[in-house]
Amino acid sequence: MLNTSIPLEQLNAQSKNTLIEHLNIRYTEITESYIKGTMPVNPTTHQPLGLLHGGASAALAETLASVGANLTINPKTHYCVGLEINANHIKSVKDGIVTGIATPLHMGRTTQVWEIRISNEDNKLLCISRMTVAVMAKK
Repeated sequence: MLNTSIPLEQLNAQSKNTLIEHLNIRYTEITESYIKGTMPVNPTTHQPLGLLHGGASAALAETLASVGANLTINPKTHYCVGLEINANHIKSVKDGIVTGIATPLHMGRTTQVWEIRISNEDNKLLCISRMTVAVMAKK
């Protein structure tokens, strides 16, 4: 279950001076079941052919899963980091806004597995990703 008490404004402010800010990724919704965010498709996120770069999709996926995972633990005693990510690119897009929704599939004591679905503005699936997260105890 995700902690929904943290305001979106606070989460978005934490992206200052990071890759997340550079790619203009914005968190748009948090529920107990998922975290949602958007990213523009523009020259910043394009590959040389003018399509959304697969690495940008992976960055959106990892961002959402990582933040989502950290919203499920006690931040005073633990933190989450990515262990592995994969992404299957289903459809290409040249412009607009893409939306990612990250949902937990497995919530273990030391690992979590997240599914991230990225869609275009017509709600067509562009990328499906899965990320494994390590739950680490603070020292």
